[in-house]
Amino acid sequence: MCKTKMATDAAEPSTSVRTPPRSTSTSTKPNSPTPRTSRLQLKSDPSTSADYSASSYKLDTSRTTASLSSRTSLSSLHETLPENTHIYEFAEIRSATNNFLAKRYSSSSSSSSSWRCVLRGKDVIVFQRNFGRPIVVEQLRERLSAVCRSHHMSIIKLLGASISGDHIYLVYDFVIGASLSDCLRNPRNPNFTVLSNWMSRMQIATDIAHGLDYVHNNTGMKIGLVHKYIKSGSVIVTEPSFNAKICHFAAAGICGETAMETKHFPDPKKSDSGEIGEESPESPPRMKRSDRQERLFEGVRGYMSPEFRTTGMATQKSDVYAFGVVILELLSGEEPLRYKFDRTSGDYQKLSVVEAARFAVEGGGGGEETETRLRRWVDGRLKDSFPMDVAGKVTRLALECVHVDPDKRPGMQRVAGKISKLYLDSRIWSERRRVPTEFSVSFAPR
Repeated sequence: MCKTKMATDAAEPSTSVRTPPRSTSTSTKPNSPTPRTSRLQLKSDPSTSADYSASSYKLDTSRTTASLSSRTSLSSLHETLPENTHIYEFAEIRSATNNFLAKRYSSSSSSSSSWRCVLRGKDVIVFQRNFGRPIVVEQLRERLSAVCRSHHMSIIKLLGASISGDHIYLVYDFVIGASLSDCLRNPRNPNFTVLSNWMSRMQIATDIAHGLDYVHNNTGMKIGLVHKYIKSGSVIVTEPSFNAKICHFAAAGICGETAMETKHFPDPKKSDSGEIGEESPESPPRMKRSDRQERLFEGVRGYMSPEFRTTGMATQKSDVYAFGVVILELLSGEEPLRYKFDRTSGDYQKLSVVEAARFAVEGGGGGEETETRLRRWVDGRLKDSFPMDVAGKVTRLALECVHVDPDKRPGMQRVAGKISKLYLDSRIWSERRRVPTEFSVSFAPR
């Protein structure tokens, strides 16, 4: 599926930190070592920076405990990290992509054009997007400066951007892996998935939850971002631990997107001539012959909250809705929306993973009947090897996220906390079901 790549690129800040010049009034001991441009020096000697304000390092002497000092130092260090996000020259982008004639990178994570290339010695992927509204370089620099200090293992890091006309080119770290949608559904082998055990799926759910919580509530950025592109195609799964990484971090905010684009898509029940045609039960489903752009729109629309479809405005609660759909997709292995040909009526039946999950846990009946429906709904490739109580709780949590009323959806901080607890419960279940290896068995005669 995919080869291993360590997550340190997205998790650890750059080690090259600019050290401001020492003040001339500061006395240096004769035997003191030469100052080094390291993070430890910044943390231990804040007086070396000419830009530091005295108030940011002023401590109450009555509360100089180790924990308080550590928190203050880390906070000050975070604020003084360099802005390592770049404004690339457009000529650099053209040169790296061979004037955009290089082979485009095929990925289901985005419908925009993308190229994998080497830029300033780093293996990157470049996405081309349209501006939602005009923006100048200084405004772009300000937005990037708010994103450049963000570091999370579950987010693919944005390295920089470039502007040309109405287009912006976003440069991200390239991560070796496969999209979650490709991991769940292989058209060539529908019965196979690399996510064949429960813990791999809980690991992915936990990573996505904490990554999206970081996007929404990262206090270091001091701005509330909306991702807008949460879907299974926008999540990269890496081996060997099946960690998940969210793509397109801060793309919507930097591009100035406030509303979705409105396009005309043909009716799935209409033929190419625009008229509703009849189809015999022996005929293959018409959706296989329909326009690819139409099916793409349907797939994306499966992650859109009701208010997003109505107003076109993306909010953090619409991200929560999309996250809930991804979790239901992760549990069932099914697409958010799909069409099933009904031979009796000769028409197509629209199947929603949200409605199927809701029927599985809220369809009525006793406990055993609910358990039976839930087992049938959960991906059969797990072979019934999962904790039933945890699966039910994860499903109900995802259904809370896809509530019609955005005010009744939980925030991602609360969701991430619940997912973490359910992950620990799954670990306990996994440890208990392992076969003991501390004893030996002999079939020799006694």
